[in-house]
Amino acid sequence: MTAEEYKKQFTEEDTPGWQAIDQQLGKVYGSTEPRHYPPLCGLHYAAGGTDPIDGASIYDSNRQVFHRHIVSYGMSELYYNEEKAGGTFSKWGFEFSFRLAPFKEDENDPIWAIHVMNNLARYVFSSGRWFEENQFIPANGPIRLNTETEITGFVIALDPELGKIDTPHGEVSFLQLVGITSAELEQIKQNPTTEAVKELITSLQQSNPLLITDLERK
Repeated sequence: MTAEEYKKQFTEEDTPGWQAIDQQLGKVYGSTEPRHYPPLCGLHYAAGGTDPIDGASIYDSNRQVFHRHIVSYGMSELYYNEEKAGGTFSKWGFEFSFRLAPFKEDENDPIWAIHVMNNLARYVFSSGRWFEENQFIPANGPIRLNTETEITGFVIALDPELGKIDTPHGEVSFLQLVGITSAELEQIKQNPTTEAVKELITSLQQSNPLLITDLERK
């Protein structure tokens, strides 16, 4: 899409990137309305807040087993910006996703998972390094703070349902955070290669196609 085509299709009041994410989610969830959480600190990063992402939506999914599907907004270009039209990648080129099985200590929505996304986003914004498929992230402890769980790290996979999309600002991949156990994390550390992470993801998908994180998993 050229800048001229972009200006003909959108106005400054439009949010082309946000709309592209919503359209992809609509293919999975139809007219179901998510629970959307704006920046948790109350202010957007650009306005002096501490949350780099503009918010996150949480869907209740019954696919495979009941779980909550969380998707970020803000790692890609969301708002009208004719200078970004037709790019190869939209800003950082991805949004976070996370699928979580219900956990007994989460009385309501797992807001802690949005905090995890924000922490990872801070790393990206401060370091200039982005995330890609088949990477791993040690959490240096339980991924849910102060929780007895063996899930102490993540691998990154392409969201099995959302995949990649082309937006007016460029490509966006939905990168799913997949919780892994301490034993799995140590196994990867012994051979920290993209191929080793890919093999672990493939192994997990044999019994868990949507790669749902379960904090009770041993």
